[in-house]
Amino acid sequence: MGKTLAEYADWLAGRDLIWPVPPEPVPAKATPFLKPLPEVRAVLWNVYGTLLNIADGELLHLVDDPLRMEVALDKTVQEFNMWNSMYRKPGTPWELMFQQYEPLVADQRLTGKVRRGETAEINSAQIWKVLVERLLQKKYSWDHALYGELDDFCEKIAWFFHSALQGCGAAPGARESIAGLAGQRLVQGVVGAGQSFTLTQVHRLLEEGEGLQRQPLPLTPGCVSLSYELGAAPPTERLFAPVLETLQGLGIEPGEVLYISSRLVADLAPAKRLGLRTALYAGDKTSLRATGSQVRDPELQPDRILTALNQILQITGNR
Repeated sequence: MGKTLAEYADWLAGRDLIWPVPPEPVPAKATPFLKPLPEVRAVLWNVYGTLLNIADGELLHLVDDPLRMEVALDKTVQEFNMWNSMYRKPGTPWELMFQQYEPLVADQRLTGKVRRGETAEINSAQIWKVLVERLLQKKYSWDHALYGELDDFCEKIAWFFHSALQGCGAAPGARESIAGLAGQRLVQGVVGAGQSFTLTQVHRLLEEGEGLQRQPLPLTPGCVSLSYELGAAPPTERLFAPVLETLQGLGIEPGEVLYISSRLVADLAPAKRLGLRTALYAGDKTSLRATGSQVRDPELQPDRILTALNQILQITGNR
């Protein structure tokens, strides 16, 4: 049995490898609207671009910059000793891997089973599983004591690759906001775009302390829903269903739930249609996905606007 993903991430961090870092967030030109919502009993967070500051503003599987793709794929091929089991064709190792990786991403998006009007989500670990299975045809092997069996191994490859592709860190005020809401005894959860490694990433970047001293995040069991599990990318109302069911079991109605995201159409609009209160996070121009006309549109208009995450404590504080 290999290391868990969290243990692997700790082990990887101890090697002092060079990783990309996200740019410092620059707030958008927006006026905060922080009128208290004393009826709110639960807060749901979007991850990328909200709780986590990430290059490009959202989790991507392909980026436009060929140099970034080269670096991420080249590091991955080297880290996991893939080159010796790859078919020899003209081109560098990263180019040959890209020629396989890119079509797999496109194919998952096109062939994923979703409902009418939805877009299939990419499952990064599954992409790497297909690639590893191809390598196995040429006697590829790995350290099972470190990485575990095939599925666990491919999840760790996905973690490594995305860490090399996009810099990611805790958003300013994220820890303070989560701790403050916990102090107010509000239920908290996570809903939105994400992969099998996302929750581990959130815990690593937002938990205080190191190793055994790390304090767990106050997320309520059953209040996490990520798109890779559903198989459909935002926007989709179905992403909220399991969390709303959990909240209903706690006696919390949709109108008592506040959802925070920087993406108006993809994230907040479906939540609004389900009766949740919504807050647009405009603290980072890179992640903000909203125009002035959209914010004024009655069908999309968020209930509140934040220009800093810790402003949430003003909205929920009067109770």
